[in-house]
Amino acid sequence: MLINIFAQIQAIDNLNNIGLETGWNKWQFLSQVFAVIVLFIALNQLAWKPVRSILEQRRKTIEESIANAEKIKSELTDAEAARIRVIQKANEQATAIVAEAEKTAVHRAELKLQEASRQAEDIIRKAHEAAVLDRNRLMDELKRELGGLVVLTAEKVVGKVLTEEDHSRVNLETLRQLRANSN
Repeated sequence: MLINIFAQIQAIDNLNNIGLETGWNKWQFLSQVFAVIVLFIALNQLAWKPVRSILEQRRKTIEESIANAEKIKSELTDAEAARIRVIQKANEQATAIVAEAEKTAVHRAELKLQEASRQAEDIIRKAHEAAVLDRNRLMDELKRELGGLVVLTAEKVVGKVLTEEDHSRVNLETLRQLRANSN
């Protein structure tokens, strides 16, 4: 142990010798250490804290910007999805409107066709009624003419002028025979 102490003393002497040779002085060293500590404290208070504060604000601003960018990106994605949904809904509505228009057009065409058919049936029915009325009128005229001819023929065959009663009887007999022949 004594050798250890002697070695330590020797090392301190060597340091003192080195200090003397290089101009090292412990008081000067301590004053420089004190100056560096004071300078460190001053720089920490006056420069580094504001710089760190500015850097922290920048970091927060960058984080907020990144968060806002993510938020905007998700909103943009949502807006794009909403736009696509709106376009799809508009397409569906347009398709429904076109289908409804086609359905309405077909329905109106059917109604027009039914109306035309009904009008055609009315025209045919009226024509048929008119034909029946004309036929009946012509038959009545024919009966009168035929009755007159029968009476004239009977007068010439019989050689006498027939009375009104004879005319009626001959007309009724002729009509009966005509009806029997037409059936």
